Amino acid sequence: MTDAGTLLVAATPIGNPGDASARLRSAIATTPVIAAEDTRRFRRLAADLDVEVPGRVLSLFEGNEAARSDQVLAMLRAGTDVLLVSDAGMPGISDPGARLVVACRRSGIAVDVLPGPSAVSTALVSSGLPTDRFVFEGFIPRKGREREQRLAEWRTEPRTIVFFESPRRLAGTLQELAEALGDRDAAVCRELTKTHQEVRTGSLDELATWAQGGVLGEIVVVLAGASQSVAPADLVEEVARLVAAGSSRRDAVASLAAEHGISRRDLYNRVLAADSQA
Repeated sequence: MTDAGTLLVAATPIGNPGDASARLRSAIATTPVIAAEDTRRFRRLAADLDVEVPGRVLSLFEGNEAARSDQVLAMLRAGTDVLLVSDAGMPGISDPGARLVVACRRSGIAVDVLPGPSAVSTALVSSGLPTDRFVFEGFIPRKGREREQRLAEWRTEPRTIVFFESPRRLAGTLQELAEALGDRDAAVCRELTKTHQEVRTGSLDELATWAQGGVLGEIVVVLAGASQSVAPADLVEEVARLVAAGSSRRDAVASLAAEHGISRRDLYNRVLAADSQA
């Protein structure tokens, strides 16, 4: 019986070809079959790296991942090594490839991961926000109940949150987050490792205002987690104390909402409700 091949899962540069690892270069030059998210982009990468591609190159993208995974699995079972790459970063992380890796593990086929560039970790470290605990959300739902539910979950999520967003939707998403979560700290990371790389930090309100001017490129957003929970009634009382000390109600609500990472609108409505019952 022929020994099964190995699935090599390799990270590719997220913008700067100079970040390609020696192991990636070697795998491109020696692996008999390469499954690429976009075959044309892969060949351009190989040309940029000045690496010959002697093996067969086939596509494996979101639309054909199920059928293609079965085909690749058959090659692996027959003893052929296969290299899996996505357009940028690590396959399986908001990119095709996870289905094939799961199938290989279930079939007892070896999987060897070649580490490399990642937009997630690059943005996280660049943000200056806590890195000890974080959650990656991929692209968040665009609208409807799923989006509302995701934002509701984030109100109490204590870990740093990393997600991708379209430049077209960035300003609206940041404004929606500011309204739903309060004025938390965040970072917008744009065109990471590329010529026009930019990391913009600030509060959600500040970043939403900045993004209104238009933002281009590939975007990663890093969002501070929720602060330690404080009972809503305690915050309402704190607003009353600040107002008694001379602050305006609006300023008191804005300050406490930002401090505790909660919605200003929700806190303001609670204050109004408490006043009406007094």
